[in-house]
Amino acid sequence: MEYRRTAVIKLDTPEGADDSLRETVEQFNHCANTASEWCWHGDDGYHVTSKAKAERALYDRLRDETDLTANLVQKGIRRAVEAVKSGVSRLERGENTSQPHFSADSAVYDKRSATFHRDHVSLSTIDGRVECDYILPDDSETPPTKYVSDEDFAFRMAHLQYRDGDWHLHASMRKVEADEDSSESESKHRTVLGVDLGVNNLAVASTGRFWSADEFNHWRREYETRRASLQQCGSRHAHENIESVGQ
Repeated sequence: MEYRRTAVIKLDTPEGADDSLRETVEQFNHCANTASEWCWHGDDGYHVTSKAKAERALYDRLRDETDLTANLVQKGIRRAVEAVKSGVSRLERGENTSQPHFSADSAVYDKRSATFHRDHVSLSTIDGRVECDYILPDDSETPPTKYVSDEDFAFRMAHLQYRDGDWHLHASMRKVEADEDSSESESKHRTVLGVDLGVNNLAVASTGRFWSADEFNHWRREYETRRASLQQCGSRHAHENIESVGQ
């Protein structure tokens, strides 16, 4: 039996680390937005949805333009490619969309750019490694303590996010158990959804899939533009399209 959880962990950052983390996130977004621009306008008139192709074209340039480690540059490029893929899918369905843009204070870390411990994390930044202690509930049965303190739950990757003056780690964790005899209730709730109050990530699935506020706001603007256009038309057909546009 496999369990996946997203543990939202508040971080206690050492003195002076805030500027390093902020600049790291800003440079990460620079990588993502540069890749989004290149992938959206495409190569020979086509949108680029290949991570390998985007990395070949942009990696060396972005390494020169930033102080990020190789892994963070790659993660920034890949974040953009995933967003462009989503946009291309909408275009293929005949829906209006535009180039993705990234502005949220967020960066993606895996085990190469971060070292995850049970009580703290070591994060790669533009100024080297920064170690941040976890601020966890005292109750061992309360998430995220429940997952972080369980040695059977392994850290897989995480999103670093800045919210309301504090840094948080949205850590994707996995636990594998040999026992197949789980209760119906446990089976029904193996997939957990974490809600982030719509600030950076609207929702995070236990599989590690994140829906960012940037992405949601992008699609919402497209929806509002399309709805306004249909309303101006005023025909019955347009009215029917308005009712279906959000489906």
